[in-house]
Amino acid sequence: MEGIDNRELDDFIQAALAEDVGSGDHTSIACIPADSIKTAKLYVKDDGVIAGIAFARRVFKLFDPECHFNQLLPDGADVKYGDIAFEVEANTRVLLKAERLILNTMQRLSGIATISSRFALEVEDLPVTILDTRKTTPLMRFLEKWAVRIGGCSNYRDGLYDWIMIKDNHIDGCGSITRAIDQVHSYMKAQDMDLHITVEVRNLVELHEVLQRGEVSRIMLDNFEIPIMREAVATIARRFEVEASGGVNLKTVRKIAETGVDYISVGALTHSAGSLDLSLKIQR
Repeated sequence: MEGIDNRELDDFIQAALAEDVGSGDHTSIACIPADSIKTAKLYVKDDGVIAGIAFARRVFKLFDPECHFNQLLPDGADVKYGDIAFEVEANTRVLLKAERLILNTMQRLSGIATISSRFALEVEDLPVTILDTRKTTPLMRFLEKWAVRIGGCSNYRDGLYDWIMIKDNHIDGCGSITRAIDQVHSYMKAQDMDLHITVEVRNLVELHEVLQRGEVSRIMLDNFEIPIMREAVATIARRFEVEASGGVNLKTVRKIAETGVDYISVGALTHSAGSLDLSLKIQR
């Protein structure tokens, strides 16, 4: 899985299985001989974009290194009802133990990849980048951001540590936009840090304050109406990167992109993504 740290991935898999299996999969232990080998197939039961096949392979290889995994579709492929994403021959108890972890994770990641692909398609002919946000499932952010990329959109910051984002609460807590920017630069100088800086503005008055202060990377226009957003983009006049945020959905994203913004951040890529219906079935 490109861009994924295998150690972080394996830690996630182990923790997720520990949550589910606990003291043991007693049903399978009771019903299935320890040396039983079976083949299972992953069936797609919905239309969308598949994501997480490489994850499934990793899970099976961790718990049955001798398994035979046959990948039939690539991650990121458009799928329809009835498609088979992969088949695997493995220890039957492993198949049953891993089934729910794989389905829960793949359904979630495929849902994110599907909605990301739809957003990307809406603006594919425009010079704009669709970004995700930090509105992710705790401890699954690295996987969910991978699914965003699989779907054709891009990642913003990984967390609070790799990008300075001065938002409304920071501004109100600090006292003003100018003071917040000043404080950020003083802090980064003292810490010998060099991070990108985004400043969120709520209106044209705040925008002009940022333009007067300067020394930022990007200006985020938060919940601007389209005519005001277009005016703001013209006012910034490419002196800084411009990002639109708030009220973004599949019906509004193209109109927002047409204002000339460089980036559109969309929390819905992760917090409103549904699940793609999948099923793992052992073959008789």
